[in-house]
Amino acid sequence: MNRSPSGWEAFFERARVALLAANIAWTTLCLGGFMARTQVPMAVLTGALVAVHLLDPLRGLRSHPAGWLFVPFLLYAALNVAWVTPVPWLGWTDWLNWAQAVAVFWVVVNGVESAGCRRFLCAFLVALGAVAALLACYQHFVDPSWLMLGRKQAAQFLGRSAGPFGIPNSLGVFMALLIPPVGALALKRGRSLPERILASIALGVLGIGFVLAISRGAWIALAAALALKPLLSSGPSLGRRIAAASVALAAAGVAGTVLYFTFPTMHLRVNQLAQDLGERTRPILWRGAWRIFEAHPALGGGGGSFNALFEAFRPQGYRDEPVYAHCDYLNTLADYGAVGFVLLFGAAGVVAWKCARARGLAAAALTGLLAFALHLFVDFHLKIPALAMIFAAISALVVQEAWPAAGNSARGQAPVSWPARLMAVSGAVLVMGATFLWIVPKREAEAFRADAREKIDRLAAAGIDASQEAEGLDRIHAELSRAVALDPSNAQAWSDLAYADSLLALAHLGLTADFGAQAVRDADRAVGLCQVIAEFWIRRGVGLDMQHRWVEGGDCFVRALQLAPYRTDVWYYQAYHLSLKSTEIGPAMAAAEYSLRLDPSFLFAEALRQQLAVRLSQHP
Repeated sequence: MNRSPSGWEAFFERARVALLAANIAWTTLCLGGFMARTQVPMAVLTGALVAVHLLDPLRGLRSHPAGWLFVPFLLYAALNVAWVTPVPWLGWTDWLNWAQAVAVFWVVVNGVESAGCRRFLCAFLVALGAVAALLACYQHFVDPSWLMLGRKQAAQFLGRSAGPFGIPNSLGVFMALLIPPVGALALKRGRSLPERILASIALGVLGIGFVLAISRGAWIALAAALALKPLLSSGPSLGRRIAAASVALAAAGVAGTVLYFTFPTMHLRVNQLAQDLGERTRPILWRGAWRIFEAHPALGGGGGSFNALFEAFRPQGYRDEPVYAHCDYLNTLADYGAVGFVLLFGAAGVVAWKCARARGLAAAALTGLLAFALHLFVDFHLKIPALAMIFAAISALVVQEAWPAAGNSARGQAPVSWPARLMAVSGAVLVMGATFLWIVPKREAEAFRADAREKIDRLAAAGIDASQEAEGLDRIHAELSRAVALDPSNAQAWSDLAYADSLLALAHLGLTADFGAQAVRDADRAVGLCQVIAEFWIRRGVGLDMQHRWVEGGDCFVRALQLAPYRTDVWYYQAYHLSLKSTEIGPAMAAAEYSLRLDPSFLFAEALRQQLAVRLSQHP
């Protein structure tokens, strides 16, 4: 029996909302979707969401103009990853994250039209925020070290709640995104009493989560957004807008003062901010990002390349592994250059300008989006899949209210023409094919690689004798072999496989040269794919040393030092390499001492220095 058009319309719309809600819930409750293992289901759900949207017989290829604004950036970013970036496997991961956010925006703005589905999606996001806040309470009052997926919180974040995320700032900006619209429901007249009561309860819960995150950036961003929104709005007189902004700032000041004197951890964080005169470590990353942009002003260093290219600008004494620039605007500028920056944020600016006159609940949601955008100056929330999707979904809901597009709605329209329908079905097939044949294997490969590398790093951190871990190392090697089989373009997986080769030599005496040759082959694959990461050259050098090809190995370590002159581990490997020759003990000692100057707590370098000191005393 054939369904009526309205029945088909309801079915596909509800399917879209269900898939989107499942994806956002999964990624949010799995540390924001940041871990590779959780990104496999995420990729499947995203592919299904886009495919279902394309298969809708009423929707077809009709689209709101806002969605098309971001297509040029996606096309440019894909070309950038294909031809510019020195780290293509990371570049495609970055591109997929951008594509996923744009896909969510496109699907919601074009395919979630009914009042019931829109209300459900809004209620779902608020409920998810409440769950996040309750998890924050558990962390604060019961177990500060607890994280989702059985993991433990990093020492630097203890005392601050991250909720379902791994980073407290992620929780803070999530709360800042939701508080304005929920506050509007709770405080403004015109809503039913039960609705206002529920909204008030939700507002209180979200407020607790917001405070427990102890995110200075989120506090400042929300206060600034609440003050800026009246100034940027049209309608009331300038005097009334200034008064509204002043009231918002005064309220934020009062709330902050009360918490400062009643909440010890907030007291500590504010004092630290004043003591450091703002930020201490982030400006290092911002300067690095800017210098990468200066070196590649038009096209950038390449998608996903910040962490690799930052090594050339790492200052002496800075020991962290930044991954991102802690400013999404600078990170985008460094990765994609002026062209990518203008295409992405220019499109976002057009959408914001079109929505500036939003009224009611949409205006309140726009305030939350503004807070999110302000917080991007000091963090990398668009790199967290869950936050990027939530931001995209709320943005789309605001666009529907504030920027209605004539002819975009499918309601009351006949099904699209057969040629357009055939194109849409072909698009759905293409999306699912790309999902299962390209995206999922890449995500699975990275998951195997990340799990194996984490095990290696745990062995190293615990100081476990690798010679006694043959069985465990064999499993690690198998995981990495699986990773490179799934995605031969993942250079980091090849490098980690070379690392495992060298460790296996410690557990299988007499086979050092054989494993060294294998390590060189695997490291050659890594270097062939990417020549700008020092670790890849180190793995090659280690493999050559295992074969007693000392001179060739030395060239690799020199290349690693050129790429990362201020990394303590690079200097340690150089010292170890030099120590293999009795005539180079002095230079080896100097390299070990420089490694310790960069990081006095680096135990491997300290142990090597002590061994070298003994050798020097025996053979002065």
